[in-house]
Amino acid sequence: MLSGISIDVRGGETVVLLGTNGNGKSTLIKCIMGQVRPTAGRIVATIDGTSYDLIGRSTEDIVGIGISLVPEGRRLFPKLTVEENLLLGAFREFARARISDSLAFCFDAFPRLKERRRQLAGSMSGGEQQMLAIARALMALPKILLVDEPSVGLAPILVSKTIETIANLKKQLGLTVLMAEQNFRQAIRIADRGYVLVHGQIVLSADDPQALQQNELVRRFYLGVG
Repeated sequence: MLSGISIDVRGGETVVLLGTNGNGKSTLIKCIMGQVRPTAGRIVATIDGTSYDLIGRSTEDIVGIGISLVPEGRRLFPKLTVEENLLLGAFREFARARISDSLAFCFDAFPRLKERRRQLAGSMSGGEQQMLAIARALMALPKILLVDEPSVGLAPILVSKTIETIANLKKQLGLTVLMAEQNFRQAIRIADRGYVLVHGQIVLSADDPQALQQNELVRRFYLGVG
């Protein structure tokens, strides 16, 4: 249950929501995407100079204004091919006319997906599936990318590569990124700012990654220092 949450993500930033399992990170992401309806408060997104109140909007409508989600656990269609999963990501009207260019970009960014474009998504490794989940979200040509727990189920070396990929794509595409993650060490590497959630409340708001790393709460309970 979330209570008294107030966060701000400015254009072009990577902001991380940090915390262990069960503290409300994914719930907050789902509220933004219209998958969970808050009982109070406002969620406002400003895209290309236009502000949108997201409360009461359907998930489809939220995607339509330029917000995409890489969900926790990837949530692919396992019996569809890599390419079919990617095409489903481009259902947003704005993206439909640009499918060829978007596919070319995704295959350039993720050569493994191009190699396996005819392979069933469910038969791929966890790292490959995470690539596909990220690429599918990009097929909608979002301005804001939400990423929910990208490290879940991945080996440490793949976690590092996935986090680096998100950072590179953010710079390349000029995205605004809000990422929920429990792996503090990896998330802090690419964060501009961050928030720590405990029991559905924000217990720390940091204006830069150094402030996160140096905070006594983070050092003791999440980084194992001190």
